[in-house]
Amino acid sequence: MSASHSAASHSAATLALAAKESAEHHTPAMSTLLSASLSSPVVVLASPLSSPLPSGPSLVRSKVVHFVRHGQGFHNLLADLYSSSGRKWTQFEPGEDNPYTQEEVTDAPLTHKGRLQAEALRARASATGTRLLVTSPHTRATQTALIAFRHLEGGVPVVCREEVREETGAHACDRRRAVAELRGDFPRVDYGGVEEEDGLFGKERESKASLGKRIHSFLDWLGEREEEEVAVASHSGWLVTLFNGCVKTEEGSGLEEWFQTGEMRSVRLSWVKNV
Repeated sequence: MSASHSAASHSAATLALAAKESAEHHTPAMSTLLSASLSSPVVVLASPLSSPLPSGPSLVRSKVVHFVRHGQGFHNLLADLYSSSGRKWTQFEPGEDNPYTQEEVTDAPLTHKGRLQAEALRARASATGTRLLVTSPHTRATQTALIAFRHLEGGVPVVCREEVREETGAHACDRRRAVAELRGDFPRVDYGGVEEEDGLFGKERESKASLGKRIHSFLDWLGEREEEEVAVASHSGWLVTLFNGCVKTEEGSGLEEWFQTGEMRSVRLSWVKNV
């Protein structure tokens, strides 16, 4: 689904808020992260599935990955309501005007609209050859993954990875619950590699360098997996950092654009030696 097609189902207030939040991620720290990523011994390339597969001795491995941003969560709904009513807030700062810091949105689940967005992905998801489903530990991402890829129930592993959780800190919506509680809600998910308590969340917002380190750790893990087609359910801040700071995107592909809620982009990731 292209960004423009996904945008058609969102309100003007939602799109304006998305544009504002996207701009807040494009800082000098993002450029610094990208420079470091492109100087690594192995660089990850991201390209549309319609593009030719990279070849030659520098190619280490390649996979098809379906990246999904979760459907609308209650924190997204609250932010839309605040925005449409003219309330303004400063990102990552506490206060009653910041919808994301309200305790009521801690590990926010999907809204009804969010569930419908996840269900709308089923036709595309069922047409893929996904052999591994990876999800963030946040409830909204896990719900989206399990709803959209329901056809895979019992057929492929569903693995939770801490590395694909949202950029963390400051916002209550980005604090996760304890693993014991998550397992009770999602018994099908493998939480074997996740610490019981949330040790990442703090009062300060996570830096791009820290988030980039998590993303690169995930890419290393993913690159060692045997599955050649994978789906990953994650978050807007994580996804925009992946495509703007951690991989080299094909020029003109649009992969670096902001993901709307309930959007899926299918790409080819290629691990290539930096020669």
